[in-house]
Amino acid sequence: MIKVDARGLSCPQPVLVTKKAISSGGSGVEVIVDNETAKENVKRFLSHSGYSVSVDQEGELLILKGNK
Repeated sequence: MIKVDARGLSCPQPVLVTKKAISSGGSGVEVIVDNETAKENVKRFLSHSGYSVSVDQEGELLILKGNK
């Protein structure tokens, strides 16, 4: 599984680093963000890229897990 730490990044950076990470291939990705806007944008991007997405929250962190 590809892991992406996008904490502290403002949009559109979380989507861009996620896009770069999944371009190398792989069927799973985990993206950590720290704000609601980044969560929604990354979730939308992964869904449009063919991933099924689940979201977990650990404290203030939002963890998106995408699988093809």
